[in-house]
Amino acid sequence: MEDPAAPGSGNPPANGYGNGNGGGKGKPAAPKGRETFRSQRRESEGSVDCPTLEFEYGDTDGHAAELSELYSYTEHPEFTTNRRCFEEDFKTQVQGKEWLELEEDAQKAYVMGLLDRLEVVSRERRLKVARAVLYLAQGTFGECDSEVDVLHWSRYNCFLLYQMGTFSAFLELLHMEIDNSQACSSALRKPAISIADSTELRVLLSVMYLMVENIRLERETDSYGWRTARETFRTELSFSMHNEEPFALLLFSMVTKFCSGLAPHFPIKKVLLLLWKVVMFTLGGFEQLQALKVQKREELGLPPLAEDSIQVVKSMRAASPPSYTLDLGESQLAPPPSKLRGRRGSRRQLLTKQDSLDIYNERDLFKTEEPATEEEEESAGDGERTLDGELDLLEQDPLVPPPPSQAPLSAERVAFPKGLPWTPKVRQKDIEHFLEMSRNKFIGFTLGQDTDTLVGLPRPIHESVKTLKQAFWPKRLRHATCRILVPQPGIEPVPPALGARRLNHWTAREVPPLALWLKHKYISIADVQIKNEEELEKCPMSLGEEVVPETPCEILYQGMLYSLPQYMIALLKILLAAAPTSKAKTDSINILADVLPEEMPITVLQSMKLGIDVNRHKEIIVKSISALLLLLLKHFKLNHIYQFEYVSQHLVFANCIPLILKFFNQNILSYITAKNSISVLDYPCCTIQDLPELTTESLKIPRGVYFRKYLT
Repeated sequence: MEDPAAPGSGNPPANGYGNGNGGGKGKPAAPKGRETFRSQRRESEGSVDCPTLEFEYGDTDGHAAELSELYSYTEHPEFTTNRRCFEEDFKTQVQGKEWLELEEDAQKAYVMGLLDRLEVVSRERRLKVARAVLYLAQGTFGECDSEVDVLHWSRYNCFLLYQMGTFSAFLELLHMEIDNSQACSSALRKPAISIADSTELRVLLSVMYLMVENIRLERETDSYGWRTARETFRTELSFSMHNEEPFALLLFSMVTKFCSGLAPHFPIKKVLLLLWKVVMFTLGGFEQLQALKVQKREELGLPPLAEDSIQVVKSMRAASPPSYTLDLGESQLAPPPSKLRGRRGSRRQLLTKQDSLDIYNERDLFKTEEPATEEEEESAGDGERTLDGELDLLEQDPLVPPPPSQAPLSAERVAFPKGLPWTPKVRQKDIEHFLEMSRNKFIGFTLGQDTDTLVGLPRPIHESVKTLKQAFWPKRLRHATCRILVPQPGIEPVPPALGARRLNHWTAREVPPLALWLKHKYISIADVQIKNEEELEKCPMSLGEEVVPETPCEILYQGMLYSLPQYMIALLKILLAAAPTSKAKTDSINILADVLPEEMPITVLQSMKLGIDVNRHKEIIVKSISALLLLLLKHFKLNHIYQFEYVSQHLVFANCIPLILKFFNQNILSYITAKNSISVLDYPCCTIQDLPELTTESLKIPRGVYFRKYLT
């Protein structure tokens, strides 16, 4: 096995998002109420130490951060236990050498011996061997000098373990532990479940997660053998091997079994993290999803996409929320303009500013520049006077303090194109629905699918239809001519988007592009899929049975189909239990089984450490479920629109929308910047450095920004 170069550090975030301040104002409140609002706002704003937040939108966080989130701080003593089990076993097999000093053949021979010793009857001996394997997957940190070395050897050992068949062996052990009725009944009888009840499962899931995460990561320095092993591993996880279900379905069954109360000792955080990474590894992340979308549009004969939506989102600034929730409510309680007309005051912003689109809306891309008439200027003047009058009441004591001065942004940050940051997409149905509502309102009848006749409609409707049609064609080509393919007389060919390839039925002709906007409108993959389903429903006998390609996404959906409602309900139940605004209930599930120690803390320091660990545990669970659902919805929508609708329907039935609203019923800025982490206890730092003495002051860590909260 080749030994590639050690991985470097991750790239720094590329985007900076500044915080905006909402300036909503309304009626003058009583002095007591106003002072209360101002004190609450100062607390909200004072909780944010960094006015500029850095975040790069992507699939996952850095490699080290993703590995560190696998372990809770309560599991820290087990690192030493794993090392001791490995050293005891290694000394009996190899004399006078360390693991890093062995040749590749000797390392493979030792791993084969470990796998043989896994097949013993005694659970204690089997657990010791499994801990030795886990120590190898963790990077043999006892022989390393830095965190980079630990991550490097962890990745090297994981490829070596996979090539020797370790994943298959641990999969069999996982099946045994899932079906272990004795452990389930023992956990059900206990009044309080702790981390000791899931020791075997945590060791097995940790080894499998480390292997999936390390092998999934692609580096330019990877050898050909590693690249081949990665593709083989992806195939094994994606498809059913040896008449068994895909690995993701096994993890889904563990989630439902945990939520049903039959196995409350399952380490649900490790299960969800492994499930998320397996789905991402087999189906693909955002980049692979965009490549599949481009490939599918090309197969259907559709025009290529003008842009990558993920890249557009990465270049946008975040929409800053109001500094306090009452700002929006106060701005809506402003008195009517008729009562305040004629007053003078300083001109200030009335509603909360949204930074993400203000830069783009400086000038409309399709709006014609015409001089304003005198009537418009007079009405604008009246509006200014009205606004000045509304704000005159609060001029003496402003409710919101002025925003802090910030450094000007660089030219690269503000050099955005005019108009929207993305290319407008308008479908045929959008224009038909718009004209149907307009005709019903102004005329009283409709003209079906006619989008050219605008007789009887007011001038603004004409301009709106013109803008919608202009969205289909670039501005520089609207007055040019082009050659197109039109069907020959007497022949009705199938549109190219539906698979026709007989170009001899078409002929070329020069026409103006604006006359062809229907032929160049945006056609989504979903429209073609719906059209194909309608054709199959009309002519099932003549068209025959549909040939569905056996893709990883299709295989996963077919396996999930019969139990899909249970899967969605289980995920949302766990998400509800981990939501920061949820209150403890007697009927809620216990998601802290793999974080609570056997003995509860007795000192203030231990209580603070456990509190941070519990909050971090919940944040990781919320992140994994959110990312998993987003990934499934994106891939199912690309695979077939009806699969996406079916999953979304069951999410709505399981009260997903109220759950999302419940999650946002909090101070978002405080939630994002709350730092529930102890850096010296994170892997791999805790395995290399000597741990300093923790005190109550050292645990009061200043606030920061975390990827998992943004991703959530």
